[in-house]
Amino acid sequence: MRSDQVTGRTWGEKGKTPVVRRSGNRFSVNAMSAISTKGRMHFMVFTEHFTAEVMCRFLDRLAGHFDHKVHLVVDGHRAHRSKEVRDWLAAHPDDVELHFLPPYSPELNPDELVNADLKHSLPRQHRARDQAELTAETRRFFRRRQRQPHIVRGYFDGPHVRYVLDENPMSF
Repeated sequence: MRSDQVTGRTWGEKGKTPVVRRSGNRFSVNAMSAISTKGRMHFMVFTEHFTAEVMCRFLDRLAGHFDHKVHLVVDGHRAHRSKEVRDWLAAHPDDVELHFLPPYSPELNPDELVNADLKHSLPRQHRARDQAELTAETRRFFRRRQRQPHIVRGYFDGPHVRYVLDENPMSF
């Protein structure tokens, strides 16, 4: 999520270019989440770049919540395929298993619907003034969704992501 993300349209008087006032300071936060067909959501918001180290930290946190193996559907991001993540998975064979989506297929990733919902749900009238405020707003969104399992389950209703419901009866 970036501070200068444009949501909606800017309208102006005909013949005059609208001016959108901004501070000029760009900042961002990153987030990752794991969702289940039962409506559960686990997330992590972070300010650093998404790396293998961050992925391993997320896997540690995720595995700590369950007493059974978690199956994660992930895209082909470099961090997901890194040696560090492979080593973590090898050290925790009973905790987490990754299932990779085909290349260039974001429409098959239910988590992309979470990202779209996040971007759509952040306040439009009030833009975050700094990274800490954007981080807090992002965490608020995820905590709200955690209390709304019917919305989380709805991420799997799209025609491209129904394969998860049809082919994978295991879910956390």
